Amino acid sequence: MTAILAPAKLTLSLAVTGVRPDGYHELRSEMVSLDLSDELTLTEGGRGLTVVADAGTRADLLPEDDERNLIGRALRAVGRQAAVHLVKRIPLGGGLGGGSTDAAAVLRWAGCSDPAVALQLGSDVPFSVSGGRALVEGTGERVTALPFVARQFLLLVPPFGVNTAKVYAAWDELAAEGSSGDEVNALSRAAVTVEPRLVRWHDAFRELVGRSPSLAGSGSTWFVEGGPADAGTDAFATLTLGTEQARLIRARTVPAEWDGS
Repeated sequence: MTAILAPAKLTLSLAVTGVRPDGYHELRSEMVSLDLSDELTLTEGGRGLTVVADAGTRADLLPEDDERNLIGRALRAVGRQAAVHLVKRIPLGGGLGGGSTDAAAVLRWAGCSDPAVALQLGSDVPFSVSGGRALVEGTGERVTALPFVARQFLLLVPPFGVNTAKVYAAWDELAAEGSSGDEVNALSRAAVTVEPRLVRWHDAFRELVGRSPSLAGSGSTWFVEGGPADAGTDAFATLTLGTEQARLIRARTVPAEWDGS
């Protein structure tokens, strides 16, 4: 029985540098690992996945089918069998790599560092295998480690996700019209086009923190560095708009060798 942490990833910047003939987008991003993490306990030779979820993780979105669940796919990719107990703390659908980092944890447990295996599971998985802070290029296959920088962020995770494929399709349409993306995140405008509710949460978060937040990848998470000391404490915290609540999470960057301490 082995326990392993699966840190969330935060995309601090994202530029689209090209579109391949197969339709895949070439990116250039800076990514960091956060101390917000899932925890997997793997028992080799066993079977099945059990999940214990924190409030607000939307863990009900986890596919139960092993063909679609990234943990099951990762086990098959490395030819291993294990029972997995997952403590889910990273909200799904928020652009924080909640599924990718779980798959990466399985690869690390299995001692698999082959980037081709990681990439077949998802574009964020190669970074999540290495972790820390890195420049990520191509479709996620080129990961260049960068020096660790200790930083703290306040995240706002709306009560909905954003469909990544639809965001890239919207980016294609905007690019064809000559519309450039945000300087920090080229997908921001496309994400808002796909999911207009993002604007309400952006504005509410800006009012809370006193400055404009950035979008994490294709969304739906907004983030700022620092933020009010009384927001997003270790206890579960929320921001309410009408009948909806978004989760506020304070998180710090962690190095590649982070062990949870």
